[in-house]
Amino acid sequence: MHSNLRFNQTWWTLRVGLGLCAIFAGLDKFLNLLTNWEMYLNPLIPRVLHISAPAFMHIAGVVEMIVGIMVITRFTRYAAYVIMAWLLAISLNLVTQGQFLDIAVRDIELSLGAFVLARLTEVREEAFANAESPAVAPETNPIQRLA
Repeated sequence: MHSNLRFNQTWWTLRVGLGLCAIFAGLDKFLNLLTNWEMYLNPLIPRVLHISAPAFMHIAGVVEMIVGIMVITRFTRYAAYVIMAWLLAISLNLVTQGQFLDIAVRDIELSLGAFVLARLTEVREEAFANAESPAVAPETNPIQRLA
């Protein structure tokens, strides 16, 4: 597992990048330094949920920070799937408004990156499990098959 440097570089790049992006985006829901996040929110959502747009964004920010932390801890696989679903939901929100379609496309692309991180994490976890088992032949190691 440790011998495949390209695999590990790819995995770590996605892990750190997606994790930190979620943490910073979540934090900015409170600061609005990068953008005014409320403009991306479909006005129907706060009305249906009976909550103000800023309160909704603060809740979303907390969720994003928690999931971002989970990505860079041992819960990478699960958190990556959450990020994937979260980004698809954001894209759906934007598409239903008929605005910010460029952001919707970008978030769909980012969700694909989160999906790849989740799948790579599954392969990595399987490889580590196989490496700990002395009965596993090298040709059955999923990382060795990638090389």
